[in-house]
Amino acid sequence: MIWRELYDALEAHLRHKNYTILTGARQVGKTSILKKLYGTLRSKGEHAVFINLENKEILRDLDKSPMSVFDFVSLKPTKIIDGKATNRIYIFIDEIQYLEDPSNFLKFLYDEYEYNVKIIATGSSAFYIDRKFKDSLAGSKRIFQLYPLSFREFLNFNQEEEIVSDIDYQVREPSYKSSYRRSIMSYLFEYLTYGGYPEVVLEDKVSEKKEILLDLKNSYLRKDILESGIEKESKFFILLRLLADQTGQLVNHNELGNTIGLDNKTVDRYVYILQKYFHIDLITPFYSNLRKELTKMSKLYFNDIGLRNVLLGNFDFVKERTDRGALLENFYYTQLRRRHDPTSIHYWRTADRNEVDFVIEEQHNKGYAIEVKWHCKQFHKSKYKKFIQSYSSFPLVCKDVYDKDILTT
Repeated sequence: MIWRELYDALEAHLRHKNYTILTGARQVGKTSILKKLYGTLRSKGEHAVFINLENKEILRDLDKSPMSVFDFVSLKPTKIIDGKATNRIYIFIDEIQYLEDPSNFLKFLYDEYEYNVKIIATGSSAFYIDRKFKDSLAGSKRIFQLYPLSFREFLNFNQEEEIVSDIDYQVREPSYKSSYRRSIMSYLFEYLTYGGYPEVVLEDKVSEKKEILLDLKNSYLRKDILESGIEKESKFFILLRLLADQTGQLVNHNELGNTIGLDNKTVDRYVYILQKYFHIDLITPFYSNLRKELTKMSKLYFNDIGLRNVLLGNFDFVKERTDRGALLENFYYTQLRRRHDPTSIHYWRTADRNEVDFVIEEQHNKGYAIEVKWHCKQFHKSKYKKFIQSYSSFPLVCKDVYDKDILTT
């Protein structure tokens, strides 16, 4: 497995008694990480077992009783002596959402074997995790979310560690002129076109990249539709395409419903499902009045730009696209999400449509604001006078396609 940014945090969490739950969209690499963690423990001589719940026979056994899991473990858990486990068993479970009652399964094992059984599990859908985890399992689990590859990971998957190091050096030394600038731009345009699904990134042929993305749309999205119980599949895909065309714009559920012929309640449900299956994120507006913030529309971004492009059927060269600004804005959202809690990322907009793309609230700092332009020479601070006057503690900066801090935003 090629290095993923989340891996170190997951490996560090193995020593904690709380269960480790890894969620994310299908095909983002959860199983690969799970197998890597499993292999690491095995290489250290730890007692670990790997269980895939796509195996129907295993699934049937575990649905009968949580204790059935020990049928697949050669070493049985022993009693706790003086508050310490005499041995510890690591049980890796892939696709835990397939259990009829994953909440009860995990709670029972945690209550019975808190110190000497550690569960590390993946789940493809937060929608399923929410719906099936009837017990909150508060204090007994930590949920990690895996996204498609970030741009840094994308470069590593392309074996361009030198470029990553060069970009990091540029940030430390502002006067440094990189010799990799052309390569960075080439890779960025590729990322803005085909996104960060690992299988897509590892494929060399452009035609195959497109086929893999088509399969993600036609096969894996349909699995999501089937699992979530959506009845009007054709209208769901029309909605998804409309949302793709509105990247970085306000999501007006009433307008979407009128366009497609769906009531607001159904549109709300479909958008909720897309969030819970990790395909889209919504960010809320920034206001000093919290009540005002909660009554305004959200802005939408896709968690993978390649999926967004395949929904639109558009893989044209980025610099020639009319939506290149939306692509770049979506890119910066995914970069910001790496460094900040998504709930701290907002946008600002007034009734007369003065707008700032991103306002980031930081708990221990003053926060900051970002306006994304294809070229920052198009950025004129006078246009944002009202924001600057109202929120002077949030310094406003411009980011463009040529920004040297492209990996550290």
